[in-house]
Amino acid sequence: MISLLNKKILITGASSGIGRSTAILFSELGADVIITARNKENLNETFMKLKANPNHQQIVGDLTSIDDIKKIITEIQAIDGFVHCCGKVLPVPVKFIKQEQLQDVFGVNYFSAVNTVSELLKQKKINNNSSIVFISSVSTLHAYFGGAPYISSKAALEGYAKTLALELVPKKIRVNVLQPALVKTAIFESTIDAAVNNEEMMKLVSKYPLGVGEPDDVAKASAFFISDVSKWITGTNLKMDGGLTLGFN
Repeated sequence: MISLLNKKILITGASSGIGRSTAILFSELGADVIITARNKENLNETFMKLKANPNHQQIVGDLTSIDDIKKIITEIQAIDGFVHCCGKVLPVPVKFIKQEQLQDVFGVNYFSAVNTVSELLKQKKINNNSSIVFISSVSTLHAYFGGAPYISSKAALEGYAKTLALELVPKKIRVNVLQPALVKTAIFESTIDAAVNNEEMMKLVSKYPLGVGEPDDVAKASAFFISDVSKWITGTNLKMDGGLTLGFN
C-alpha cells in the first residue's frame, strides 16, 4: 500500500487535469498538499476537493514569472516531493513556427520546471531523500505532425531531468519522468477538437489497446515515484501509452 503520510508535496498545474487528480489522490494518501496554478477559481475548486487536512495550502502564481516562483517558494515550508504537472500544447507545422510560440511553450513546459527547482534548492526548501516527478509525453519517442514546439520542450525537460537526477544523488533526492500518451484532460480535448474530426478521433482512440488514459492513471504513477516504495529508482522515464506503441519500439 502506497502511503504519503507526513510528506509535504508541491504540485504545479493543479487547477485541472493531471495536476488536479494528483493533488486529490495525494491528499487521500495522507500527504500535506501544496497546490499552485495561475487560475485562482479553478485552483480553489481543486482545493475544495482535497481530503480535509489543515496543512493543505494553495498559492496562485504564474510559473513563467521568476518573481511568482520566488514568492511561492518563500511561502512554503520545506517539501518532501515535487510533481510538476503544468504544461501547454501548441500544434503548429514546422514551416509556420514563430519565435513567440517557442518562447510561450518552452516557458510553460521547460523553463517553469527548471526555475522552480532552482529556487527550491537556493532557498533550501526541498529535503534530503525527497522525490521529484516531471510530466513529459510519449511524443518525445513518437513524434506527430505539428508537434515540434511541444515535443522539443518536453525532450528538453527529459534531458534536464537526467542531469538533475545525477547532481542530486548526494542529497538522495530522486528525479523521474512520466511519459503519458493521450490522457482525457481539457488540454487533450481542445487539441483534438482543433486537429481532427470525430471519425479521425475514433480511429486514433482505436489504436490504444488499453484505451486512452485517465488523469488518475498518471496520478497513481506519480504517487509511486513520490512514495518511499520507489526509493531505489532515479533517472528513469516511464512510458505510459495504453499499449499504443507495442511492436513499434
